[in-house]
Amino acid sequence: MEKRFIYMDNAATTPVRREVLDAMLPYFTEKFGNPSSIYGISGETKKAIADAREIIAGTIGTAPENIYFTAGGSESDNWAVKATAEAYAEKGKHIITTKIEHHALLHTCEYLEKRGYEVTYLDVDENGLVDVEALERAIRPDTILISVMFANNEIGTIEPVAEIGRVAKEHGVLFHTDAVQAYTQVPIDVDAMNIDMLSVSGHKINGPKGIGFLYIRRGVKIRSFVHGGAQERHRRAGTENVPGIVGMARAAQLAVAEMEERTARETAVRDHLIERIEREIPYARLNGDRVKRLPNNVNFSFQFIEGESMLIMLDGKGVCASSGSACTSGSLDPSHVLLAIGLPHEIAHGSLRLTISGETTMEDADFVVDHLKEIVERLRSMSPLYEDFVKKQQK
Repeated sequence: MEKRFIYMDNAATTPVRREVLDAMLPYFTEKFGNPSSIYGISGETKKAIADAREIIAGTIGTAPENIYFTAGGSESDNWAVKATAEAYAEKGKHIITTKIEHHALLHTCEYLEKRGYEVTYLDVDENGLVDVEALERAIRPDTILISVMFANNEIGTIEPVAEIGRVAKEHGVLFHTDAVQAYTQVPIDVDAMNIDMLSVSGHKINGPKGIGFLYIRRGVKIRSFVHGGAQERHRRAGTENVPGIVGMARAAQLAVAEMEERTARETAVRDHLIERIEREIPYARLNGDRVKRLPNNVNFSFQFIEGESMLIMLDGKGVCASSGSACTSGSLDPSHVLLAIGLPHEIAHGSLRLTISGETTMEDADFVVDHLKEIVERLRSMSPLYEDFVKKQQK
């Protein structure tokens, strides 16, 4: 009997859609011209980039000239933070962020701390939400940037981005948000939300890897990130990744057009997964906000379980899942996000992240929970800690 394959790690990456691949293919072969050249086929690639920029700008409610193509979310985060720090150093060297950001942001802040900048890392509550009043209290005369992710990549909590944007604007501080997980999962309007910079990655939305963009509001004094050419209006040198740009734009176009219907399906499957796990697996804790949550995210911690063993056994059943961010999958340390929301190490180690897509069915969800129950029961049967816990409960 053929083993079933169920992919539930869409926060790590997604497959490229056929329509996206079809849009990209000509730019690998017959439409291969360098957009900076002056002959005919280069004009085609230059127009393709302009069209893609316009499509993407429309998805977040801005003008095309505010979209800058990058190699992905990590580069966009690095650019936003490092270039802002450099450009506004005369005003101050204080940055505000949170303890649950992606490592692309946290490690960039650590880099700047070693170079004389001061960073305030805000706490979050037990659901991963930032306290906007605490954020406002943290603002100082020398604060130059606030960077808070739109939605957390591990626990799915959606932050109060519009409120943060309002506070930042009132205090004259730039606001950057890492929207890698939120983009095309929730509506985004950079003007209405007072967002000055926003990072996105193509491979999270059924687009190709190695492409992303940084939105930079007009008037933001931000330095060039890659030097050596006039591409991206002199701010990011290097021959453009034309197939990637075309593919990301097509993926974004499809994802936004289908967003309402797709996220409704995802939410239904998500809630079914959560309801079954809470009802049928004891000593399981839902991580992240129950309501202010990405439509496709389910994250649980199971007591008396080691997360890696759980993932290996799920993989044996044909289920792809994770215990947190793909960028830290080689680490033995518990998730910094789960520790930040107050979980002790031993419970944080037993975490499972299931991130679904519009293609995930209720049958897929039931298959996963059915096998997850067996796996958790089996692993707990081998745990002396669980055995001691049960004995104490029975006294």
